[in-house]
Amino acid sequence: MTTKPAKTLETFPNPAAHRDFHIHMEIPEFTCLCPKTGQPDFATLVLDYIPEKACIELKSLKLYVWSFRNEGCFHEDVTNRMLDDLVKATKPRFMRLTARFFVRGGIFTNVVAEHRKKGWKPQAKVELAEFSTESNTRG
Repeated sequence: MTTKPAKTLETFPNPAAHRDFHIHMEIPEFTCLCPKTGQPDFATLVLDYIPEKACIELKSLKLYVWSFRNEGCFHEDVTNRMLDDLVKATKPRFMRLTARFFVRGGIFTNVVAEHRKKGWKPQAKVELAEFSTESNTRG
């Protein structure tokens, strides 16, 4: 195998830095180890961000996520550490990392960590009506 896990996060220039746009990623195969028992913990990570000048390169993100596979981590720590690393690499306007850990001992754990660039305010959300072909047919 030529690829190996890595803590390096690569970026590329934001192709539309003049506007706010939302990038949404779902990473359903995150694993790390319980620092108490050594048993595997599984989570789905949800990354939402509004880039400033840089976007995350996907292959490096995959290798970064993979780098936690054999590492003992508390859920709260690994979520916040990952957010800090992602923010450091990209310096986004906004970033939210949600870690949805699968059940362990009858308990689901969700950890949500956020970053907002100082002074950044989100634009007002625009809600559009759903378009239905049924209500727009002529008969």
